[in-house]
Amino acid sequence: MIEKPQPFVSSDMVFSVSDASALLKNVVETAFPRIRIRGELSQITRASSGHMYMTIKDAGAAISVIIWRGTPVPFKLEDGIEVIVTGRFTTYPARSNYQIIVSEIEMAGVGAILKMLEERKRKLAAEGLFDAARKKPLPRLPQRIGVVTSPTGAAFQDIQNRLRERFPVTVVLYPATVQGATAAAEVAAGIEYFNRVKNVDVIIVARGGGALEDLLPFSEEIVVRAAAASEIPLISGVGHEPDWMLIDFAADVRAPTPTGAAEMVVPTKLSLIQELDNLWHRLSNNFTTRLTNAKNRMESIIIKNPKQMIMERQQRLDDLTRTINIIINGKIVTAHQRMDSVSTFVNILQNKMQTLSQSVNHLGQMLNSLSYKNVLTRGYAIVRDEKNQIVSRADGAQPASIEFADGIIPVQIKR
Repeated sequence: MIEKPQPFVSSDMVFSVSDASALLKNVVETAFPRIRIRGELSQITRASSGHMYMTIKDAGAAISVIIWRGTPVPFKLEDGIEVIVTGRFTTYPARSNYQIIVSEIEMAGVGAILKMLEERKRKLAAEGLFDAARKKPLPRLPQRIGVVTSPTGAAFQDIQNRLRERFPVTVVLYPATVQGATAAAEVAAGIEYFNRVKNVDVIIVARGGGALEDLLPFSEEIVVRAAAASEIPLISGVGHEPDWMLIDFAADVRAPTPTGAAEMVVPTKLSLIQELDNLWHRLSNNFTTRLTNAKNRMESIIIKNPKQMIMERQQRLDDLTRTINIIINGKIVTAHQRMDSVSTFVNILQNKMQTLSQSVNHLGQMLNSLSYKNVLTRGYAIVRDEKNQIVSRADGAQPASIEFADGIIPVQIKR
């Protein structure tokens, strides 16, 4: 049970509003220099300054929360998620309320973390970051392997030891913290570094086992997007067999452990020797089979008499000559027929032209007889208004011109 503090201000003392607010602020900040509070977030807003304001609440109360810009936030804040915030209590005299200034924030409980991861997984999957079509095959015998992990962790030592046992290669380490607020950014930077300088054949992102909260950096969007965008084949070896982080879905290959990643990336020397032996046997058997088949074909060849071969070629030449003559004669006959048809075409064309000329003359005569110009030559005229429209009635007419057979006279009406 929390003890009730003893009052230290006498009842007859009188304070100004500002003095009372300053006194209360000092008491609160002195009494609560550091406090951890668990509750559910709501009313999350981000100001243009970058600071975030929200409320942490439970069934009985609510407290204002401020996260200043630059404070590490290892996951996306959303209404309804349960968190544990660490910070100090203070007051805000301008609104007469108290609030907590957060220095650290973490997910509260495995259930909340799993819910957050599932929602993030659905979002990234909808973007196609986990599609099988994006996966790249691992190189058969890489010469240089890039590893993104902590240089002091057991994971890096396990990878090196297993590589030395199986098939010694060059290992390039990009040191990165694998736990905490900066881990996700450092791991993503390591992946991007190897893709930028292109000094390795394959990348291993590794970390040993741990609690779900400790492995969260490998499910951050910045890490998942860097893994999906990697042009160099990437293996995820994070945690143990049951541990599945979102980077596992974006990686080209998921290994159950860091050691398993090393086993996937290079074969053992013994397996290579066995593979070479098997290849030699297959090549040897194939060569022997081909040699036997060639020998059988040589033995089955029947060599003909040279004179007989010449006579057969002569007979084939005669056949070809007869065929060519038949084809040429047929072409000549066809050409003669076409020439005959062309000679009659001139007469047909002349008759057609004569007929068309007569039709044109007839149409010209009809057009001339129907032209209104002929009517004008008989003494008629056409009256038009200012819009060049024909005036057919005297009522309300505004003549602007009169057209005769030999020209047009403008009309000016005195008003």
